[in-house]
Formats: sequence, structure tokens, C-alpha cells
Amino acid sequence: AMGPLQRVPGLLAAALRRQRPPRAPISSMPPEEPLSGEQAIALSVMFASFLIPSAWVLANLEHYKSRPE
Repeated sequence: AMGPLQRVPGLLAAALRRQRPPRAPISSMPPEEPLSGEQAIALSVMFASFLIPSAWVLANLEHYKSRPE
């Protein structure tokens, strides 16, 4: 009869064996639906909502540093 501790080396070896993740299907075809005007506007608004406040803070960084608390 095999004791539970005799199986441990086999389990460790199985766990340490390199396992490959499944490959993602890669397609080099053009998109099925081209980007619509509505999507382009939505993407532009999303980018602007992140970039404009960041640019404002970076442009005024010296002002924020010298501000009295």
C-alpha cells in the first residue's frame, strides 16, 4: 500500500513541469466592420478625458510646487 507521503515527489514533479498556455489565434485580416464616426468620436473623448487633465497638471507643476499650504 502506498502511503500519502510517497506520492508527494511525483506530485511536486508534475506541478513543476513546464506547462504551456494555449496559443491565441492570431489574425492578420482587416476588421470585419470599419471604425464608425461615432466610435471615433467616443475614442477621442476618452483619450481627451485622460490626457487633458494630465497635461494641465504637468504644465502647471511649478505652480503647484510653490503654492503655500
